[in-house]
This record gives sequence, C-alpha cells and structure tokens, in this order.
Amino acid sequence: RPEIAASILRTYAQFVDQGMIPNRFPDKGEHPEYNTVDATLWYVEAVRAYYQATGDQELLRQLYPVLAEIIRWYRRGTRYNIAMDETDGLLYAGEEGIQLTWMDAKVGNWVVTHRIGKPVEISALWYNALMTMAEFAEVLGEDRDDYQTLAQKVKKGFQRFWNANMGYCYDIVDGPDGPDGKLRPNQLFAISLPHSPLTPEQQRSVVDACARHLLTAHGLRTLSPDDEAYIGHYGGDQLKRDSAYHQGTVWAWLIGPFVTAHLRVYNDPDVARSFLRPLIQHMVDHGVGTISEIFDGDAPFTPRGCIAQAWSVAEVLRTWQLTESET
Repeated sequence: RPEIAASILRTYAQFVDQGMIPNRFPDKGEHPEYNTVDATLWYVEAVRAYYQATGDQELLRQLYPVLAEIIRWYRRGTRYNIAMDETDGLLYAGEEGIQLTWMDAKVGNWVVTHRIGKPVEISALWYNALMTMAEFAEVLGEDRDDYQTLAQKVKKGFQRFWNANMGYCYDIVDGPDGPDGKLRPNQLFAISLPHSPLTPEQQRSVVDACARHLLTAHGLRTLSPDDEAYIGHYGGDQLKRDSAYHQGTVWAWLIGPFVTAHLRVYNDPDVARSFLRPLIQHMVDHGVGTISEIFDGDAPFTPRGCIAQAWSVAEVLRTWQLTESET
C-alpha cells in the first residue's frame, strides 16, 4: 500500500523541527515531544525503503530538502547535545535525565539505561543515512560528494566501537564512564542496515556473539546473561518491571535485525528463517494471531508486556519476506 506509506512520510516531514521528528504526538492542543535521537535517522531509512519498493522519484524529490535539513542539523548540533563529533564523524547525544534511544525506560527522574555518549546504533544509523543521501543525490542529479566524503569519515571513525578483545562492538564510546563493553543487541544494526561500516570479519563476529549470548526462541535479550546487571525475569511493580525492561528482557522485534544480519553474513535463507518459526508458533499460545512485545530473558521465556505489538509483527513479516526473496 504505497499510497499510505507516502502519506505517512509526507506527514512526518511537516513536523521536522531542528532536524528532528517527534518521538510522540500527544493529545490535541499539546506540543509534540522531540526526545529521540534515533527516530529521525530511521525516517531516512524509511524513505530509502519506500523508494526501493516504489521508485517514486516525485516523492523523493519532495522530501529531499527535508532530509538534507536533517543531515545539516545533526552535523552542526540540535537538541539534547545531539551533534556529530568533527574529530571522528560519530554522533554524540545525551544529557542528564533524558532518554533518547529506543532503550528509553525511565522511572521518575531515573533513566535506567543512561546511554549518554556515542551509542553504537546511532552512528550506524548515521552512516547509513549519509550513504543513503549520497544515493538519493545521484538519483536526483544533486551533488553527492559531501555525503560520500562524510560517510567515509564516519566509517573510519566507527572502528572506535570495535572491541578486539571481546570480538564485538562497544555499546557506547565517549560516555561519562568511558567505553561501555556490555554485550547488547544494538550493534546488530551496524550489520542489518543496508550500509554497514564494519568489515565482513567483524560482521560475522558480532552475529556469532549475539547468537551465543542474546538469541532466544522469541527474540533477543537486551543484555547478556553473563553481565552482573542482567535481570532474567520481567515482573513485579513498575520499578521492578522498568528496571528489567532493557537489562535482559527479550524483545521480539529484535529478531528482525538479527535475521537480517545473519542472512547478510551467512547467506543461508533456510537457517535465517528457522529463527522466525518459534515466533510464528507463538501466535497460537498467547495473543492469538499476533506476537507479544517482550519475553522473560530466562527460560521458559514467558511472554510479557503487550500481547500484540506492532513492531514485533512487522519485523517478523519483513524478515520472513526477506528470506523468501533470497531463496
């Protein structure tokens, strides 16, 4: 339904402010909330995916100035200290008391996963956005050189995330406490997005590490069970639940980037699809006909949270189709 997708993309473009799209549209009469660093970069990827599916140059030409504005703001700086570091090309984001990434659990003034610094998936999205803009510029007859040059700078700087001793990426660099070596699934986006800043050897090493420590039958844990901060059960009052939300809880939607990354590294559609089958079977054992939001990190991986979660469903559908197209 490309006409609906186009309408959504046009609508979001109207709300771009200081290079950012809203994280949340509140009730009528209230102002949109812009506390997100990743959503705007995902918007660029959404336009790319739409164009790949439709070849709609008319919409691409309409949105290109908005996308260029996004890149300019992110480069020079916008809200919440979101800005590109000119020394390495990576994106810095964050200030005390504000949650900006998808790991956004907050209890009162306590941000559970305080990811101030340069989160790995944000710079992966940034690199992907710059490479995408270079491609769009070429399609539209615009100058692509600046985007291409900047992307290469980011790609070189991205090697700062590589933890050679562990064989996977730091979750954050240049944070208040130095590099964060916790094994989380966020680094998978540096492989699953169309443009990867990692070498093929690094890509495989990341996929293997995530498969060993994070992969379950119903998605990926948000933290390795080997970590002292790991919480394997999601339950109790709001404080206990939110404390576990991104500290080991399994998210079904994360199966999408894992399957995409695995397919890229191993090029085996049958194995990639095998990771999706347990979630297909899950559709008859909890929220019938749909897929849950989250699961316990510990066996038996009890479903928790919403019984029907849009991005859980969407990522399973997207990657199931992806494995079909590769056969």
